[in-house]
Amino acid sequence: MNINKLISKRSLKTMAGTGKKFEFTPNKYFTSNTSKDVWSLTNEAAAQAAQTSRNKDRELINLGQGFFSYSPPQFAIKEAQKALEIPLVNQYSPTRGRASLLNSLIKLYSPFYGKELKQENITITTGANEGILSCLMGLLNAGDEVIVFEPFFDQYISNIELMGGKVVYVPINPPKDLDQRITEGTEWTIDFEQFRNAITPKTKAVIVNSPHNPIGKVFTKEELTKLGEICVENNVIIISDEVYEFLYFNDSFTRIATLSPEIGQLTLTVGSAGKTFAATGWRIGWVISQNPELLQYVSKAHTRICFASPSPLQEACANSINDALESGYFEKMRKEYVQKFKIFNAVFEELGLPYTKPEGTYFVLADFSKVKIPEDYPWPEEILDKGKDFRISHWLINELGVVAIPPTEFYIKEHEKAAENLLRFAVCKDDEYLEKAVERLRLLKDYL
Repeated sequence: MNINKLISKRSLKTMAGTGKKFEFTPNKYFTSNTSKDVWSLTNEAAAQAAQTSRNKDRELINLGQGFFSYSPPQFAIKEAQKALEIPLVNQYSPTRGRASLLNSLIKLYSPFYGKELKQENITITTGANEGILSCLMGLLNAGDEVIVFEPFFDQYISNIELMGGKVVYVPINPPKDLDQRITEGTEWTIDFEQFRNAITPKTKAVIVNSPHNPIGKVFTKEELTKLGEICVENNVIIISDEVYEFLYFNDSFTRIATLSPEIGQLTLTVGSAGKTFAATGWRIGWVISQNPELLQYVSKAHTRICFASPSPLQEACANSINDALESGYFEKMRKEYVQKFKIFNAVFEELGLPYTKPEGTYFVLADFSKVKIPEDYPWPEEILDKGKDFRISHWLINELGVVAIPPTEFYIKEHEKAAENLLRFAVCKDDEYLEKAVERLRLLKDYL
C-alpha cells in the first residue's frame, strides 16, 4: 500500500448512531515527518529510565529541557499575585500589548538604543516563539528564503516551513580540536563569504541567535557588524533572537539593532520574560524594531495568531521589569549563573572531558568522545536512524540517571557529524541540584 496515501487521510471514531467514519486530510506538513521530536524522545526515555532497576532507588537528574528547578524571584511572584486581584487586568489586553508593559520596556531598552523608543516600536507576543512566528508570518510569502545558522533552535524550521518558506542553512563552524580541549564560544565562527553566497534574490530574512542556544556563544560586535552590513547591502531583514540577552558573562552584550541606523531599520529583535524571570510558563515575549512600518506586519500576524497575550502576566512583567531595574536584579542573576557554571563544569574538568565554555545562556555543550559505551548496548529502534548523540543521551539516562539533550536535533541530517559526540546540559537549576548532578556525572570515570 502506498504510504503517502495512507497518511494523507485520517479517520476518527465512527460517528455515534451513523455507522460512518469522518475522514479528513490534515496539514501535510505534519504528515510528511512523523518521527518524534527530541523533546518527546528524551522525556519518554527519562520516564522509562526512572522505572529501571538502575534508577528506581535514585533521583533522576534532569538537565535536558531548559526549564527552571526554582521559582521566579519573589518580587515577580508578588507582582503576578497583585495583578490577578485587579478585575480589569483579567480581561483582554490591546493586541499590541498593555500600555504598562510597553512603557516598562521603553524604560528598559531606550538606554541600549541611545534614544527614546515609542510604543509603536514594540509588540507584545505570547512568548518569544510566537514572536518569531509572527515575524515570519508577517514577512514571508510562499517560496521566500530564510537563512538559519546551524546549529539552530528547532522551532525556527517549522515556523519558516509552515509559512511556505524555504530554509537555507549556513554553519557556525566549531573549533577543529573541539574534542581535545576546553574551547571558547568565539572559536565557533561564521564564514561570512559563505553567508554572502547563501543570499539569493529570494532571500527575505536571516535569523541570528545571540547569546546562542545550544553553543553558549555570544556574537562579537565585529561579527554582528559584518553580518548586519551584508544584510543592508542585500536588503535582508534580520530577526534577532535575543531571549538570553541578560545572561551573558563577558563584559558586554552587543545588540545588532544598535550598530547603525541602516541595520536598525532592517532588524526585528525578539525578547522573553520567561528566560529573564525564570518563568517560562508565563509565555510573555516581545518584538522590538526601530522601524514601525516593518513591525506593523509582525503585529498584524500576532493579531491573527492569538489576538492578545495574557493580561495579568503582562501586568506582572511590567512591574517586575521596574522592580528589577531598581534592585540590580540583572547583574545579580548573571553573577549567580557564573557560579552555577563553576559548580557544574568542574566535573568535566575533573574527568578531562572537553566542553565549550559558555559566554551566555544557561546551556553548556560537552564532548563525550572519550566515554566508552559498550558496543552491544541495546538501543531502542526509534533512535537507530538518528545521530550518535541520541545513543549517548539514551545511555546516560539509563546508566547514570542524568538527562541531557542530543544536539544533532539542531542540525540537518547531512551535517549532524559536527555534533555527534556532544550533549547539551541546562544549568538553570538551583546550586544544590547542580551539585547532585556533579556527583552523578562523576560515575563516568568508570567508562573513560
